[in-house]
Amino acid sequence: MKTVSLQSAAARWLHQQWQKRGVWARLLWPLSCLALVYVFAKRRWYQQASKQVYRAPVPVVVVGNVYVGGVGKTPVVIALVQQLVALGWKPGVISRGYGVKLGPTPRVGRGELDAASLGDEPALISEQTQAPVSVHPNRRLACLALLTAYPEVDIIVSDDGLQHLALARDLEILVQDERLTGNGWLLPAGPLREPPSRLSTVDLVITRHARPQPTELSVWLQITAVHSLDKKINLSVYEFIKFQQNKISCAIAAISEPDRFFKSLTQSGILYQHSIGLPDHHALDSAFFTAQQADLLLITTKDAVKCRALRDPRVWVMATTAIFSDPLWVTSLTKQLMRHARSSPE
Repeated sequence: MKTVSLQSAAARWLHQQWQKRGVWARLLWPLSCLALVYVFAKRRWYQQASKQVYRAPVPVVVVGNVYVGGVGKTPVVIALVQQLVALGWKPGVISRGYGVKLGPTPRVGRGELDAASLGDEPALISEQTQAPVSVHPNRRLACLALLTAYPEVDIIVSDDGLQHLALARDLEILVQDERLTGNGWLLPAGPLREPPSRLSTVDLVITRHARPQPTELSVWLQITAVHSLDKKINLSVYEFIKFQQNKISCAIAAISEPDRFFKSLTQSGILYQHSIGLPDHHALDSAFFTAQQADLLLITTKDAVKCRALRDPRVWVMATTAIFSDPLWVTSLTKQLMRHARSSPE
């Protein structure tokens, strides 16, 4: 656990440095200039080598980011897929499957999937949307496998992949959080994969805030229910707050920004006496939970998909809902998608 704590502390320090153009960032600035040259050269090459770009036979929507690390893409993907289903589409999702060792063949499935085989984020997306998912770093292979296994899919949502220019896309959604573009520099002097000007070229920018921002399209997560790990007990937030009285609670989060989860608990009135922040995608097993000296262990939905095999009654999952400042934000996007669907071959 000491190694994990050091990793988390190092990550926090790094993101703090990326918010300013201090001495550390300025020393690395020449490397960021080289990264910028590479980004522009890569984009120009794909523009000229159009035959190297794969276009799927159905519309493709990419949900990505330029700020490295987690900014809240997965809740946006889940909400987008759910709304597409409500509008009559049959979406499928492709993902890189971060942290999973994949061979030459993509892994495809739907429903409650094994997070160890496909990744925690694809497993969470599939569980909450019931949409089929295909996982592979090569987005072309992921698309082909998805459409082969589920030929009814008529639109593909790419979880991440904004910089994967080998995949043609019909719409681009960029997600960012309160850190925006940090110090405005590319890696390693700054936190960006692409320059800030990239925001002006996408179709939609969604900013994740702790609270609604009326001046822009924003999204925030709200804890709306609590359930046991086996999903046999479902409580409202109010009921859980009463349930946890006189009990010691420990909040655990293995996500990119654990403090976000801890703050959401506080905003919901859910108390905890201890907290453990772990690196994103960190494994959670029975030995880890057994070692925790608390009456209740509070975890995220993303971490819950990695713990389905556990039988610890102390573990409770905080179910969240993504709330958008404009509930109808998908409407304008679907108009473009409908035009593409009418012009696409059947």
